[in-house]
Amino acid sequence: MTRSPRWDTITLIRSAVRGLLTAAGRDLAIELRAVLTSGDDYASTAKPVVDWDDKTAREALIDSRARDGYALLAALDGRKKLPEAVTEAMRLLATVLGQDLETGDDGVLRIARKVAADRVISTVDPQARHGHKTSHRGFDGYKGHIAVDPDSEIITATEVTAGNTGDAGPAADLIADLTTRASDQDTPGADAAVYGNSAYGAGEVLECLHTAGIDAKTKVQPPVAPGGKFTKDRFTIDLAAGTVTCPNQVTIAIRPITGHDRHAGKADFGRACTDCPLRTQCTESKAGRQITISRWETHLTAARTRQTDPAWRADYRATRPKVERKIAHLMRRRHGRRHGGRRARMRGLLRVAADFKLLAAATNLARLATLGLTGSSQLGRAPA
Repeated sequence: MTRSPRWDTITLIRSAVRGLLTAAGRDLAIELRAVLTSGDDYASTAKPVVDWDDKTAREALIDSRARDGYALLAALDGRKKLPEAVTEAMRLLATVLGQDLETGDDGVLRIARKVAADRVISTVDPQARHGHKTSHRGFDGYKGHIAVDPDSEIITATEVTAGNTGDAGPAADLIADLTTRASDQDTPGADAAVYGNSAYGAGEVLECLHTAGIDAKTKVQPPVAPGGKFTKDRFTIDLAAGTVTCPNQVTIAIRPITGHDRHAGKADFGRACTDCPLRTQCTESKAGRQITISRWETHLTAARTRQTDPAWRADYRATRPKVERKIAHLMRRRHGRRHGGRRARMRGLLRVAADFKLLAAATNLARLATLGLTGSSQLGRAPA
């Protein structure tokens, strides 16, 4: 779900400064304006007039407004009993300044040649983030996630996350009713299954389903390697022995990794690659081939094997279109805007999430009318 477009650095800084001055109130704002040195009154939302083709002029503009921002923060630093609105505005200004800028050797503040991992893209909606539908298609705002009963096509749960959150993140909440019910049964998950595309085929989701005894019908992406080199599945990973054997039958011990969220170990072939006759088919790295072992390697390997079964694939292909159709219903339904559910009407994660639930409820009412207010009791969820 899209929200306001991303703002560039100068717009973010000026908006954050203007927000702090507004939150400060009349008397404090007068005091704060005394420390501003750029000559900008921050009253207008329009960009300052400058020759944008002149690199020196652009850098001077960024530097002067950034110094205004830091001057405001310094003037308020250490003050006690500031209003909550002022504290929040200070925090936002500090975030904006810290995420985009770096100081050059000449002491000038410039836009950093990097993108912050959790970059704020708008000061009017600080919880919105930039996300990617594909590597070439991005969006700004939030992601809407749904769980659907594939038989009745009723939406059973919704979640909204920032645009840069992975799809696997809210999966556990989407299927909480299934996992809770499965844990209360004598035979956990015996009649439950969860379908999901490869975005939900992450190791943590597979582990959650395995623990609950739920049949995992979530697709897992096959391993890939750049340049058409040997993929990971060409290597024999023996977790019991703690070894990895390459296509040239060289076996290397797995080196444990501690403190990493996703990686449990690595196998470095290093010198073994130097004179290997298969090197050109395996790696171009001077350090040799390296195989990373996931913390969920067992679940991922089992899932990849399971999804090669023709019966598994037929069941998956018969179910997934129902979910895609439900997403299409959400996106096309008029919900106060001509963009349907694709464009959020609110600002802030909580409000967007509440509005998305309202849209899902309206879609369910339409579906219930089609069904004649009847449904299926069979367990099954298809997160999307």
